[in-house]
Amino acid sequence: MLHIVVCIKQVPDSREIRIDPKNNTLIRQGVPSIVNFYDMHGLEEALRIKDEHGARITVVTMGPPPAEKGLKECISLGADDAVLVTDRGFAGADTLATSYVVARTIRKIAETWGQVDIVFCGKQTLDGDTGQVGPGVACRLDLEQLTYVNKVVNVDEAGRKVRVHRLLEDGIEVVETSMPVLITALKELNKVRRATLPGMIRAARYKPTVWTTADFPDLERAKIGLKGSPTIVAKTWVPEIKAVKTQMIAFDSPEAAAAQLADQLWTKEMQTLLDWSS
Repeated sequence: MLHIVVCIKQVPDSREIRIDPKNNTLIRQGVPSIVNFYDMHGLEEALRIKDEHGARITVVTMGPPPAEKGLKECISLGADDAVLVTDRGFAGADTLATSYVVARTIRKIAETWGQVDIVFCGKQTLDGDTGQVGPGVACRLDLEQLTYVNKVVNVDEAGRKVRVHRLLEDGIEVVETSMPVLITALKELNKVRRATLPGMIRAARYKPTVWTTADFPDLERAKIGLKGSPTIVAKTWVPEIKAVKTQMIAFDSPEAAAAQLADQLWTKEMQTLLDWSS
């Protein structure tokens, strides 16, 4: 049976994001959290593979204790097991430190529950928006990696092959590679299902496995948390929301209104060109 690991992250709801102007970090206190929606598409694809071929799905996240809520949501949708990696020593991690801890966690999951065949990550997270953790994990675990995947065409368990479509700027790339493999999911990959009542009941009773730094005795402390994070955020800001001026065009016919609109747009375009040339 296939063993699939899905990496998720609890992120601030993008509609409620605020920035601390003093240290250029996100203000998370009092801001509702959601599971990063790209990660949810990764979970959905893992569930579809489970429905078709049979699989064991383990969900993992690194974060504070409240991140357990996101893991329970994944359990309600059909994941089998969940692991919460939480410790003050992991706090302040950038993508380099995060990929190190997540990779070590996946290795420990394989030692605990059996070989991992496929790892799903979201393309990126809503808060960091870098797209670096998935590829970083793949490099650390020496996995084949398929990024920007918008369709999983086929999973051949017997032949240990996976074929996907990758969405590129100039078209679609069809790629086939061997397991174990890491896949980063786009929102176009699928439509996320809703939890069933039995799934919600199971999630309410479920207690994720919790691992701390004590569960990784050979973890290199210089590679985790702030110490292992060379990234420096020099400046962050929230885009200014400006009011848009509107002008109503009222004429007796659509044709007359369109002609008036075209005249105004042409006038503004010509003025812009004159300003630029001067």
